Amino acid sequence: MNILHVENVVTKVSEKTLLQGISLTLKEGEIKALVGHNGAGKTTLMRTIVGTMEKQEGKIVLADKYNQDEHFLEFKKNLSYIPEEPMLLTELTVMQHFQMYGLSYGISEDVLEEKTSRMLTGFELEGKLDEYPDALSKGMRQKVQAICALLPDVSLLLIDEPFMGLDIYAMDFFEQLILEKQRAGTGILLTSHQLERTRELADQFILLEHGQVVSSGSIDEFTTITRGSSL
Repeated sequence: MNILHVENVVTKVSEKTLLQGISLTLKEGEIKALVGHNGAGKTTLMRTIVGTMEKQEGKIVLADKYNQDEHFLEFKKNLSYIPEEPMLLTELTVMQHFQMYGLSYGISEDVLEEKTSRMLTGFELEGKLDEYPDALSKGMRQKVQAICALLPDVSLLLIDEPFMGLDIYAMDFFEQLILEKQRAGTGILLTSHQLERTRELADQFILLEHGQVVSSGSIDEFTTITRGSSL
């Protein structure tokens, strides 16, 4: 089953075209890496899929049935997003963020408690439940954002620079959680400047340049295609 189907998507801002006819598919349990130089369109594509940036043309469908334009609520409930910069609410504590996500995705209190307890331990955030985002370091805020996005069981997980600001132990734990999601059938689209971890995690890659797909294939082919360049 196609978890994600993107067809001929065009995204513009102030008449500037940022994405030019992007098409891709992501299957159940597949991890694809979006690669390309800064400004290639990776984050723009993720934001367009989430719906925080509006596309002008094309279509985006989740789980072979939820069209972004026609079933927006169901579409949103079937995806989760970890942005490069944490987007936390200053007026909510860490625990209140988890509760908000729990309510939004219909997670029972027992399951929410079990999942948060495990991830708080793994990310070494015990004792931070009553803290507000402003009192946390950037790395801690990133961990909180990651936990929020990993709480629901969704069809699609989008991760923009997953290891930014994380220490080595948090990176290893995060990678473990990502692979658990994959084994459960979640389709995962990610970007990362960490080449080795990208190769370890991803099955496929999609190379973007100037808002266009210029190459794609098995992650095993990635080194030869991108030699001498950076993500």
